[in-house]
Amino acid sequence: MATPTILVVDDDAGIRSLVSESLSLHGFSVLEARDTRAMDRALAANAIDLIILDVLMPGEDGISACRRLAGRAGPPVVMLSAMDQPTDRVVGLELGADYYLGKPCDPRELLAVVRATLRRRGADEDTDSRARYRFLGWTVDFAAYELRDGAGALVHLTDGEFAVLRSFVQRPRRVLTRDQLLEAARGPDSEALDRAVDVQVSRLRRKLRADSDLIRTIRNEGYMFVPAVQKL
Repeated sequence: MATPTILVVDDDAGIRSLVSESLSLHGFSVLEARDTRAMDRALAANAIDLIILDVLMPGEDGISACRRLAGRAGPPVVMLSAMDQPTDRVVGLELGADYYLGKPCDPRELLAVVRATLRRRGADEDTDSRARYRFLGWTVDFAAYELRDGAGALVHLTDGEFAVLRSFVQRPRRVLTRDQLLEAARGPDSEALDRAVDVQVSRLRRKLRADSDLIRTIRNEGYMFVPAVQKL
């Protein structure tokens, strides 16, 4: 298996160096960028597996860059920021980040998040995760990371949204707890907020152009994916 390449985007050279050194010691290939222009050049020239993205930077900030990356189906994004209030985390997740960590960050926690995110992306190599499914005219292909509506139009989902959707379509008409969905979306060694699950489900509902009857909220328990699902 090829060594994963991580791109660290932060205007603080000291933080870039610390993060890069920590990840390099654990076997990752690491590239650095001081701003989003350098990030774009690195993305154009290299196969990047994951981006660690600061929020507050000169020029284009991390929030805008995250929105732009999500719009073009870029690599998974872990946001790393001194802005660490719950509302900041929710905004980052809403815009397409796969994870949001506050500064200062324990290098062990960052390493666990990076591994969990890459592991989730690599999980599509197992047979069941590579399957294609159909529900209510929608088709989802987890191997190709594609969700298409009834007209065949491609709908972009983040890694976290794909992970939650996979849990739903593989277990239709069953109640899934927030803990089950949290583990699917973030990995078993994460400590993400329960609110992150609600954010992922809310985004899925919007992108599926669905009301609560498609992904039903089960009070005090979790969520249920209501439609019948066909494995292709």
